[in-house]
Parts: sequence; structure tokens; C-alpha cells
Amino acid sequence: MRALFLENSEELGQVSEARDSVEGILGQAPRKNEPKVWFESTKSMSQVLSAENQDLLRTIINTKPHSITELEEITNRKKSNLSRTLKTLEKYGIVELKRIKGKIMPEAKATDFIVEFGLHYSCPVPQ
Repeated sequence: MRALFLENSEELGQVSEARDSVEGILGQAPRKNEPKVWFESTKSMSQVLSAENQDLLRTIINTKPHSITELEEITNRKKSNLSRTLKTLEKYGIVELKRIKGKIMPEAKATDFIVEFGLHYSCPVPQ
């Protein structure tokens, strides 16, 4: 498992602008093999990393389900809701949905999250 560096670009404006300027502000960029994930707002970050989604991630790690159907039975969540959540987690690199023999098998790719955000008063963003 690996750690994800999570950035909040909400106070920096557009994500493309934030990517260029945040590297210098933070002082320590992730290494090449460490993913960096950007969220539009702290609200979207909290939704993706909600307690319910953390529980789902723990379940995937502990039970290693062979399909979404198996995960549905374990979690008692509806398949459509589960699929939507897993696709969102995959979008952010938290899980991988492997297609094996016509089944989709979820696999956890990250278990630790390093979150950095701030108001940038100590290192103002160049205008």
C-alpha cells in the first residue's frame, strides 16, 4: 500500500494554476512513484474520504473480495451505489478495479493519506 499526497486547490483558483504554484509553496513535492491527488474543495475531499468510504476500503483490504457482487454481499450495500463509490475511489487512485474473467475485482491501492492545504499567508501564491 502507499500514501497519497492530497492537495486542496480551492483557495488557489483553477487546478491548472494551482499545480504550477503549489509545488514551490509546499517545499516538498512527492517522489515520482508517489501519486499526488487534487481536489476542487475540502468538501469534495471529505466526501471521498468519508468514514463510510474508509470502512469500505478497510473491508476491501481485509476480505479481498473477488468481485463487486461479493463485496455487495459483505457490505450489504446496493451494487449500483457500490459501483459508483468504487469508480470515484478509482478516479483518485485509492482503489483499482481489475477486470478478471468478466468480473470486476476491487483492490486497495492506498491506505494512508497525507493532506496539505492552507491559506498561503506564509508563502503567498504569485498573482
